[in-house]
Amino acid sequence: MPLLKTILFTLLVPGSVTVLIPYWLLGRRWPKPVGIYSYLGIIPLLLGAIFYLWCAWDFAAAGKGTPAPIDPPKDLVVRGLFRYVRNPMYVGIISIVLGEALLFDSGVLLEYAGICFLLMTFFVLLYEEPALTKKFGESYEQYCSNVPRFIPRIPR
Repeated sequence: MPLLKTILFTLLVPGSVTVLIPYWLLGRRWPKPVGIYSYLGIIPLLLGAIFYLWCAWDFAAAGKGTPAPIDPPKDLVVRGLFRYVRNPMYVGIISIVLGEALLFDSGVLLEYAGICFLLMTFFVLLYEEPALTKKFGESYEQYCSNVPRFIPRIPR
């Protein structure tokens, strides 16, 4: 059941953020890539999609929950990409939008990616981290002290 809920949430929220809103911002059309360099945008786009899907799977399989705030994982998920950053799903979503900005040579999508990052950061700081601290207590606090929020630490 968590997998079905995850699919529904993914279509509604990340799908809107990464497909519907960019489509609307681009004038309700997908422009053709501009020049050969713009095809490099496919790399962060695909990596972002892989990051999000991998983490969504980990939420359903290991956490017994979904990415949706109304049905979060019951267990703290610290495997997979969560070993490197606390918010790899958000990193994935931002990567998708940045890839689209590069692919379509769009300053509007670049600005949109910045706005998304700010909104996600505020959501993490004001809601997610306090809620996870309350739910998982010391284990989440220890996880936070060992794993950075968005940018992985370079191993020694």
